[in-house]
Order: sequence, then C-alpha cells, then structure tokens
Amino acid sequence: QVQLVESGGGLVQPGGSLRLSCTASGRMFSINDMGWYRQAPGKERELVAVIRRSGSTNYADSVKGRFTITRDNAKNTVYLQMNSLKPEDTDIYFCNAEIWALFSGTYVTYWGQGTQVTVSL
Repeated sequence: QVQLVESGGGLVQPGGSLRLSCTASGRMFSINDMGWYRQAPGKERELVAVIRRSGSTNYADSVKGRFTITRDNAKNTVYLQMNSLKPEDTDIYFCNAEIWALFSGTYVTYWGQGTQVTVSL
C-alpha cells in the first residue's frame, strides 16, 4: 500500500517561513512528478508547484519568487520551502505524486492527507 505523509504545516506570522515535507512509502518502482496543491474551503484545489523526476519545476504565479519546491529521490520525499508568507497563502496544502507501485502496471496519482498552513498575526 503506497501512501504519502505530509508534515510541517502550522501557524506563522505574515512574512514568516514554513517548510513542508511529504514522504512516499510502500512498495514502488518509480516516482514521476511530485507536487504541492492547496485548497481553501469551498474552492477548487489549485496547483502550487510541481517538480519532475528530471528536477525541472513549475510554479503558480502567486508563489513565484517566494516558494521553492525540491525533492530527494533517495528518500522519496518532496519539500516546499515557503518564504515571505502572506495571509492569502492560508490553505490546506496537499502533496501528490505519480507513483508506479508494485503490481500497478502504470503510474497512479496518490495524494497526501493535507496539512493546514495559517498565516496570521
């Protein structure tokens, strides 16, 4: 059973920083794209950043220059370093990954359980 486990959310003041981590575990052959999404109550989940196996990245315009996504392939982990946080960054953050799990026969998208990030005084 493959699963993604996130950590690192919390409460931070505007201008502060947080680092989110997400680790994939279980029996798997390969991980392709890994990414972070966020969702506010009543709104659609939106892409924050994605990093490919090659290391190339894409970011939402709203976080460019403030957030950095990285991955450690040896640890099956993706990170999101969030700097200069704003109140509008308050959301539940979800990680996802395209994983070729044992016996799956193809890449399947898995999601983490979500971690709350709150930016407030």
